[in-house]
Parts: sequence; structure tokens; C-alpha cells
Amino acid sequence: MVVKNCRIITTFGNDLILQLPMNKLSYCLISGIFLNLLAFSATGQDLEKDIAQYRKGELIVRAKPGATVKVEQLRHEFWFGCAISNGFVDGTMPAGDKAQYHEKFLQNFNAAVTENAVKWLSMERERGKVNYAVVDSMLAWTDRNHIPLRGHNLYWGIDKFVQPWLKEMSNDELRATLQRRAETVTSRYRGRFVEYDLNNEMVHGNFYEDRLGPGITKEMTTWAHNGDPDAKLFLNDYDILTGNKLPEYMAQIRSLLKQGVPIAGIGVQGHLHAETFDRKELKRALDSLAIFKLPIRITEFNVPGQRSRYYKEKIITMTPEAEMQKAKELTDYYRICFAHPAVAGILMWGFWEGANWIPVSSLYHKDWSPTPAVEAYQNLLFKEWWTRETGKVSKDGTYKVKAFYGKYRVTVDGVSQEVDLKKAEGKAQVKLGLK
Repeated sequence: MVVKNCRIITTFGNDLILQLPMNKLSYCLISGIFLNLLAFSATGQDLEKDIAQYRKGELIVRAKPGATVKVEQLRHEFWFGCAISNGFVDGTMPAGDKAQYHEKFLQNFNAAVTENAVKWLSMERERGKVNYAVVDSMLAWTDRNHIPLRGHNLYWGIDKFVQPWLKEMSNDELRATLQRRAETVTSRYRGRFVEYDLNNEMVHGNFYEDRLGPGITKEMTTWAHNGDPDAKLFLNDYDILTGNKLPEYMAQIRSLLKQGVPIAGIGVQGHLHAETFDRKELKRALDSLAIFKLPIRITEFNVPGQRSRYYKEKIITMTPEAEMQKAKELTDYYRICFAHPAVAGILMWGFWEGANWIPVSSLYHKDWSPTPAVEAYQNLLFKEWWTRETGKVSKDGTYKVKAFYGKYRVTVDGVSQEVDLKKAEGKAQVKLGLK
């Protein structure tokens, strides 16, 4: 079979995904190799354009004309992160798995979120017995490895996640205890967490508001800022990117902003879909939330998601075909999010079957063998969305390149310098070999 005007988009071992000049999905078998011939629609082409527009800036190198320039990307500015399991730092993970977890995390991610460590129920299950050890150890690891960490979460007002001893308090005692919780955590970790989820999933339930009134959310932000005036406080909720609870979330954000609540960003969970997700609904939801002019983080991503049969029926294995579909779902989801200018990051909610609430959504199996999603994911981040360039300085003494926002090593005739190309600035300049 001869196919004209096509190009390779990505590979999964022996499988190729090609872009075809047609608007349909077709398959063929050639020499025993299964080719998934995937036609990108106009929407896919638009995503590529948006990624180039919103995720690239200009890197300008000034040096002697004719000098050789090498530009190497070291990391993305955009957050490609993952939740960190308590077991990784609390001594319960076997040494061999811990070593693999460390290695694979740093290979794949540049940001992190506490999965359970900061949750009040996890830190203080019994009144007055506060466990800081897990949080301390997690922050020590992320600090050593230059991984920005978000704290999830200061409060969680869903009834089943509120400790019984809190429910027994009078309103005055409850308010004072809430204040002490925020001030203690944010002062202890002042400047170390990049951001916090303030009160998790308020669209779905808010024990604290039910008890103390609608002004409690603003009070929570005041207490958090008493401990750390620079703390960035995010909302976080689920079933938003499916569209199901988007109107309620939009209304809640408007109400909080009207009250003067200092919301630093909008968190949206990404695991309420099934085996697949609605592309148009995801894009619509992001467009809707973008009107608030606040950074959006996809805080908890899994595919297959919570509405899949894998989660509902506790299925822990996938067929090869299902694994390939998972890889495609993951890359499509990431493309849509990376192409959207309001999105500042996406964080998986687990990457290894040994520490993931939806095991089949992992990048790695329990024995650490990679799923097809690993190659698909890494091809996106470290090939398609990665800048490596070599060239010569022009006669006017400049070398310019369009590059993905992030950290770079620029080398001119053997002399190197690191530089940050930031989205907020749009361009960066480095001088090498000039007096």
C-alpha cells in the first residue's frame, strides 16, 4: 500500500501513528506490523498551531558572527507532574521499589503534589496527634530534586473526610481549630509549597460552610495567609472537565471572587471520565474557566478514569489493544491541555501500579515494566515538545530560535550558560563570548 502526503506523528514500539490527508480512522497490517493510520482532523491541526503559539517563545543568543551555537532544553516550564505516594517517604515501600519510584519519577515529571500527606485526616486522625514526618520527608525529597510541590489540601469539607472529633465541637471551638490548622501548616512550611488546595471539592459538599456560614472560605484564606502571606490558594473540584458540574463551579468561583476571596488559581480534577473522554467537552470547560483569568491546573489525571469499568469492577489488567487505546487517550488529553493558554500544568494521580488508586491507569506495571503509555508520553514531552537546535551566529551577531518555555543550556564554541525562557516574558537573551 502506498500512502501519499502523510507523516509520522509518534511511535509505540513497532506501531506507528501517521497523519493522513483524510478525516477518518483506518488500519492496515504490513509485514506483520500493525499500523494505526490516524487522520488528524482540523481540530488536531489547530492544537498544533495553538501549542506553537502559546508554548513557545524566542531564545536570542548574542555572540561573535560565525560562532557555533548549541541549544539544549533541560526542563519544561509547564508542569508535567504527578502525585507522590506516602509510601515513598514513610518507610513502607520496599527498597527496590523505592529506588525505581525515585528514578522513574525524575525521568518523567518536573512537578509534584502530595497525594495524602497534607490532608488533615491523614495528618491528625486523632485530636492533638499531628504527624508532620511524612510531609517533612516529602518536602525534603522534592527540595533536593528541585521539584515544585503543591499541598493537597488544607481542608476537605466532604462529610466522610471530616474527623469525628471535629464534628463534636461547638461552632466557636470549630472555628478556632480551623484557624489553628491553617496557621500552623502554612507557617511551618512557609515558602516551601508552591501552592495549596484550600478546601477540597466544595461543589460536592462543605461541612465547614454548613456549620459556620458562607463567609468561612474567606476566613480560611485569611488564616492561611497569617502563616504565609505569600501562600497561593487554589480551588479544586471534580466532574468539571466532563461538563457535568461546570455550571456550579463557575457560579461558585464568581461568588467567591465577589466576596473578595483571594483565589490564586483553579484546580480541576481529570479522572471522572470512563475509558475515553469527550474532547469537545474538555475544551469547552477549559474555555469557560479561562474567563476568570486565573491559572488552571489539571490536578488529578487518570485514564482510564473513575467511570471506567476498570475502576467500577476493580479490573487490574488490560489487553494489549486496551493499553494502546489508553496511550492514545493520554496523549490526546495532554495535547488539548497543553494547547490551551490558560492551563499551567497537568498532574497524574499515580504512575505506578503499586501505588495508584486506579492501577491500570499507570505508566508502569507492578514489576516496573513500561506500558505503551510511557513511550507515548515521553515522545510528547521529550521529543515533540522539546527543543534541541544547532546553528551558526549570523552576521549581525545573533542566533534566534523558537523554543518551548523552560530551562536551557546554551553553548557557544564550547562555553555554556543556562537560561530560563519564561512564558510571562516571551523571550530570553543570552550573551556568550562577547566582552
